[in-house]
Amino acid sequence: MTTAESASEPSQAGEFDLGKLLAERGAERYELHTRHLNHQLPRMLHTIGFDKVYERAEGAYFWDADGNDYLDMLAGFGVMGLGRHHPVVRKALHDVLDAGLADLTRFDCQPLPGLLAEKLLAHSPHLDRVFFGNSGTEAVEGALKFARFVTGRPRVLYCAHAFHGLTTGSLSVNGESGFRDGFAPLLPDTAVPLGDLDALERELRKGDVAALIVEPIQGKGVLEGPPGWLRAAQELLHRHKALLIADEVQTGLGRTGDFYAYQHEDGVEPDLVCVAKALSGGYVPVGATIGKDWIFKKVYSSMDRVLVHSASFGSNAQAMAAGLAVLSVMENEQIVANVRATGEQLRTRLAALTDRYEMLAEVRGRGLMIGIEFGRPRSLKLRSRWAMLQAARKGLFAQMVVVPLFQRHRILTQVSGDHMEVIKLIPPLIIGEREVDRFVDAFTAVMDDAHNGGLVWDFGKTLVKQAVANR
Repeated sequence: MTTAESASEPSQAGEFDLGKLLAERGAERYELHTRHLNHQLPRMLHTIGFDKVYERAEGAYFWDADGNDYLDMLAGFGVMGLGRHHPVVRKALHDVLDAGLADLTRFDCQPLPGLLAEKLLAHSPHLDRVFFGNSGTEAVEGALKFARFVTGRPRVLYCAHAFHGLTTGSLSVNGESGFRDGFAPLLPDTAVPLGDLDALERELRKGDVAALIVEPIQGKGVLEGPPGWLRAAQELLHRHKALLIADEVQTGLGRTGDFYAYQHEDGVEPDLVCVAKALSGGYVPVGATIGKDWIFKKVYSSMDRVLVHSASFGSNAQAMAAGLAVLSVMENEQIVANVRATGEQLRTRLAALTDRYEMLAEVRGRGLMIGIEFGRPRSLKLRSRWAMLQAARKGLFAQMVVVPLFQRHRILTQVSGDHMEVIKLIPPLIIGEREVDRFVDAFTAVMDDAHNGGLVWDFGKTLVKQAVANR
């Protein structure tokens, strides 16, 4: 055996065994988080009874140690667009690892980034070039930098209740004060109400606006502007030499029933588009800033500026392979068509319940991005209970629904935003009639209990005590 051959073989004494490590230490998961990570996460999970131990996952389901299945209507905040462990994505990652590519040399041009960019641009016909980073917030950061540079202006407008990420630049265009508090000073950016063209024009007249960044459908509350607003905003921006940035990190890749959510409105062609989450296949973090040719050519205007915006792990082979596999699955399995059909079925069935339940105010959204909003009931008995919750903290009723959906019916959902009485559904894009039936049946049972004064309200009292104690 040669020295080179012996050096390439792992030492048995030092071999890493992941299965053995998880078998020995996996039961410590909550204690490890409490000691070494965000200590409030396990505390929160224990409080609401979400502190489960999941053994495996596939598609739209998890399984616990007792073999119970849980329906995932959250998709890892949208990351798991194809569900968990899609076989095509898994195979692509095995293949790229087995290929032993000379990845991230920094001084060559590997084929996978170009191929993935080509695929993405085929779905983005008015855009020309792509920058690959590692996350949604990185994609937003890139768009903010590019917009400021090419316009020579400092200010970016954003919409109230927007969420564009939590790094400093993206935090500057975050419309929720709870995320921004304590992190000032941020960048010079200004909020405008979603759908308010007059407010947008007032800011544009000041002459220092580089861009407006907007989620075509906001993740916080599942809100969108009135019909025609996005196109009118684009026209105003271009008239004032400013850019439109579409944040499609959550809404893109089929989530709303088109490849991008902005495509629901004719004539909307953003100058920059941010994508991430589902492009990863749920495995390898990836983000992309997609833009017009003139923007990229102005940013990268000479060889001296070749690395003026870059990312150490951007365009890595594993992420590119995952992205290519995801887009292949979307095309071959007609994912967008499934989203349209399943989303329409789920939204229609839920909307039909608004006449049945007085605390169910509205069901809205597009595709498989659905918001269920609760509101003040009419009857005196329910009004008094509603008022008790609202006095303690807005959003507690929505949490009262989320918890029994999970604990009694093993369905994972989320409250859509802080101080909002809205549940957001963003399940894997692969769900079908079976999952729609399960969710609607469970939701109906929980709402029946809430309107009949059942056990849901006992948990509501617990939430009120906790909310008052945390003031």
